Amino acid sequence: MSGKAILTLDSNKLSVHEVNLAIRKAAKDGIKTVELLNPMARHNLGVAITDPIHLVYKGDVGYYAVSLSDQVSAEIHGSAGWGIGDNLIRGEIVVHGNAATAAAPSLRGGTVVVKGSVGPRSAIGLKSGELIVGGGAGYMTGFFMQKGRIVICGDTGDAIGDSMYQGAIYVGGRIGSVGSGCRFVDIAGPERDELFATLERYKIKAPKAFQKVESDRSLWHFDKKEFEVWKDVL
Repeated sequence: MSGKAILTLDSNKLSVHEVNLAIRKAAKDGIKTVELLNPMARHNLGVAITDPIHLVYKGDVGYYAVSLSDQVSAEIHGSAGWGIGDNLIRGEIVVHGNAATAAAPSLRGGTVVVKGSVGPRSAIGLKSGELIVGGGAGYMTGFFMQKGRIVICGDTGDAIGDSMYQGAIYVGGRIGSVGSGCRFVDIAGPERDELFATLERYKIKAPKAFQKVESDRSLWHFDKKEFEVWKDVL
């Protein structure tokens, strides 16, 4: 395979294990792009890839596609199941459809773009990197995020950013409610300009304006002996 620019795999004719082994070998061999035909919403396609490569999925993928990976870019021409991009370290994933529950969980870097909507608890435990959503997001998106950025162009469910420590969530639509330990803050002009430039780069229609949510730091320190205060905050 060495020296080829593109490798095409028919996922319908291979086991998931065989697909992943072929992708890892292609990356080691310096192949730039792997095209996966007929992914058929199968789970765990393209996981644990740690060498640079570009993956093109021609259809829907199941749970945890492009997870536990580093230096990977991916295009998914369909929708994605749970946990797309779980623990991505570096790289970029673009989903042209929707993504289910817990999209982009525990990202350590890189960018996950979902041009449609995402389910509940997306970007849960975000460590760094960013999730960009062209549509709406389910409840508790951004739960316990530590750092990074979430951009949601549409509406959200309840408890957005619940228990977040640091980072920022930008919402262009209606917010069901913000979670514990969150507050609204103003958006500076350069910050707003960069948001719109990012959406333009990914060809996502921007909302007229964004609201910004960040931690109010009330959950950073508390004493269990002060039970009434603790109970009110949580």
